[in-house]
Amino acid sequence: MLVSKNKATNSLLKSEKKSLLRFLTLYVAMVIFMITLLSVFYYQSQEKLMLADQRASLTKYAYIQTKRLKVLHYFFDERTTYPRDPRFKSAIYDIEFMKIFSILNDESIRFDEEIYITNKHIHFVKTLDTYYLGTKYLIIEVEDDGAWRGEIWKHILGYGLIAFFLFMLFGLFLAKLFLKPMRDSIMLLDRFIKDTTHELNTPLSAILANIEMMDTGVMVDKNKKKLNRINIAAKTVSTLYKDLTYLTLEQEKQNEDEEIAVKPVLENRVEYFDILAKSKNITFVLSLQHATIFIDRRKFIRVIDNLISNAIKYNKRGGEIEIVLQENMLSISDTGIGVSEDKIPFMFDRYMRFNQSEGGFGVGLSIVKKIVDEYNIQIEVESKEGEGTKMVLKW
Repeated sequence: MLVSKNKATNSLLKSEKKSLLRFLTLYVAMVIFMITLLSVFYYQSQEKLMLADQRASLTKYAYIQTKRLKVLHYFFDERTTYPRDPRFKSAIYDIEFMKIFSILNDESIRFDEEIYITNKHIHFVKTLDTYYLGTKYLIIEVEDDGAWRGEIWKHILGYGLIAFFLFMLFGLFLAKLFLKPMRDSIMLLDRFIKDTTHELNTPLSAILANIEMMDTGVMVDKNKKKLNRINIAAKTVSTLYKDLTYLTLEQEKQNEDEEIAVKPVLENRVEYFDILAKSKNITFVLSLQHATIFIDRRKFIRVIDNLISNAIKYNKRGGEIEIVLQENMLSISDTGIGVSEDKIPFMFDRYMRFNQSEGGFGVGLSIVKKIVDEYNIQIEVESKEGEGTKMVLKW
């Protein structure tokens, strides 16, 4: 009982981890986007602050250079050397943005901005009211050592990592809070399945045993039909009971793998489900060749039973079930309701049901997927809504 409880808990944790992973993936993407956006805003604001600090000294350099241009303008016949300063580079442009003279290291000029960064330099654009030497725009250039940028990146990385860590802790708390109702519901459903399984055992065994012992030869046709209906109902419940038993009690048993001849197993299970198929006028079409598989017989029968049971359950009245067996390949196809292509990836999820009019807990295909994955058997699904479904096993 303890093993069964642990297995149910492990199954629950697996489902919970999937939901948690999906939530955290979206949450992390949103957190990264938000931190990136804030980092961009922070970087831009710090850049503006740095330029504001630089504006004072650059304005001073522009004033000094303007005075020198004024002197050069009035004494141009005597002095023809453009004034230079070791603290900055400069250039002069006319009103039509044509270069008059330049000693700038970077000639990328933005006349529509007063101060800006270009490559590794800072430019300050001063508009002159008096056109000394025909100058309308004076450009002052100083080197940008990038020290401010390094400090900003330290702050962004440091505070960003702290914020990311705090947001992740908050996200985990939210995820667990949001997943608690789902966890409680799944635990309640698992507990119900386990309790129901125990209650079904005795009456179901008695029903099946008594049906087998009945002498149908002395029955009138009316009673035979009633017995057939009882037999159909009992076998339907028996299939569900075996699935629930496997989920709650048997899947932790030690495997007894052996080389199994697949054809006799299929013929036996088809005979078992024949009465269920006839209740919906469903015909089996068999094309069985010799094939073997190395697997636990109990688990292989669970796979076959669930695939055939689903093919009957979701088939249309008067439909067909085609079973094709070849070496290392088995396909079971029906002419039933099918499912849309976007729902195929979710067919093997536990408790997933696409047709609410049919009974069951939605655990059959979940069991199939668990077993085939355990034995590295490839399962392929082809389905079209309104036309049917085909399940293919390859090993």
